[in-house]
Amino acid sequence: MFTKLRKGKFGLVLPVLFLTLGLGSLAYAEELSVEANTTAINTVWTLIAAFLVFFMQAGFAMVETGFTRAKNACNIMMKNLMDFAIGSIVYWIIGFGIMFGASAFGLFGTDGFLLSAANPSTNEGLWQFAFWMFQAVFAATSATIVSGAMAERTKFSAYLWYSVFITAVIYPVAGHWIWGGGWLSKLGMIDFAGSTVVHSVGGWAALAGAILLGPRLGKYNRDGSSNAIPGHNIPLAALGVFILWFGWFGFNPGSTTSGTNLSIATIAVTTNLAAAAGAILAMFAAWIRFGKPDTSMALNGALAGLVAVTAGCASVSPLSAIIIGAIAGILVVLSVEFIDKVLHIDDPVGAVSVHGVCGAWGTLAVGLFAEAAYGQASGVGAVNGLFFGGGLGQFFKQAVGVTSVFFWVFISMLIIFSIIKAVIGLRVSGEEELKGLDIGEHGMESYAGFEIFTTQ
Repeated sequence: MFTKLRKGKFGLVLPVLFLTLGLGSLAYAEELSVEANTTAINTVWTLIAAFLVFFMQAGFAMVETGFTRAKNACNIMMKNLMDFAIGSIVYWIIGFGIMFGASAFGLFGTDGFLLSAANPSTNEGLWQFAFWMFQAVFAATSATIVSGAMAERTKFSAYLWYSVFITAVIYPVAGHWIWGGGWLSKLGMIDFAGSTVVHSVGGWAALAGAILLGPRLGKYNRDGSSNAIPGHNIPLAALGVFILWFGWFGFNPGSTTSGTNLSIATIAVTTNLAAAAGAILAMFAAWIRFGKPDTSMALNGALAGLVAVTAGCASVSPLSAIIIGAIAGILVVLSVEFIDKVLHIDDPVGAVSVHGVCGAWGTLAVGLFAEAAYGQASGVGAVNGLFFGGGLGQFFKQAVGVTSVFFWVFISMLIIFSIIKAVIGLRVSGEEELKGLDIGEHGMESYAGFEIFTTQ
């Protein structure tokens, strides 16, 4: 009797034990599967966003070429190509480590050089490859902004050295302060996708370069008046703006680096609305100011709106994004005219105004328009700006960030450009400038099929 009972209990316990172990294994496997799927989705999303941002290099190349003269188109192409080619190698060697390595006094990173933190045998190590790719295309974007402001008179060899310095040190240090755990990050400054980190860094470097380089021949008269030097292909510039607008959907939503964070939808909306408002208001501002709805100003207005909303795209509402973009559209028209006609700084494409000035405005705007609900959803943080009951605290943090990055970049780049000027020269000869940099620097023409030959 006792033996039968034991057998009966044993026969009951085994199935229950196996069922329990089986359910536990399934639950564990499901947990692993969810984690693996999340990692995969985030990796794919971040890489797709990186590829979109890479395509922005083509947009910059088209904008800069269209806004300048035909005789310098090859030179523009080469500068944009080398910004990314040289920048990728330099950022891999040193820039990424300075930007995201272990922080020294909140000023710069001290490890992670040569992508040493990436390990192909672990998921976290593999993720580092995707994260590096995303950050590398951002670094190239910041570097290439300067190309347009220094167009049509810069020695190609000098520009290559500039590209090395900004990607190796200047951009990564500013990036460490804000994104890499540096002192501005600890202060609480918000710059979600880089109005300051990427765009103002490029804009202030462009300002330093344009000042030391001087204006193009024939740009200013002895009485101080300014002469327009029209670009040779506005349709090409328009194509570039559309490419940049498209790429910005990787730039801003991609900065979540998470495809499972559904705030990428609101970020896409704020990005688009700000660009639209910037284009419209720049068109009307130019129409009122100059009597015609200037195409180049409208195109730059779209870019101004995109640059301005980049800092706060994850922290502001759609209505606030429209206001930020609209103000940027007006600001870029006023800034282009002021820099040209008052300061007499020759910036052929308006890079300083679009990226430097509007980048600063957009960063400050976070302190005015941020709303806790949007920031909390995106992971930026539940912060309210001045207009939503948050007081002036966040605005002052943003102002500290804008000011400190300006002084770091502008002064550093003045020094670097001065050294380059003293060692190898910064500017081509007057004869070469008149002939065009395509022939003088690269020994070729962009539109050789349009040459006019005379017969005897």
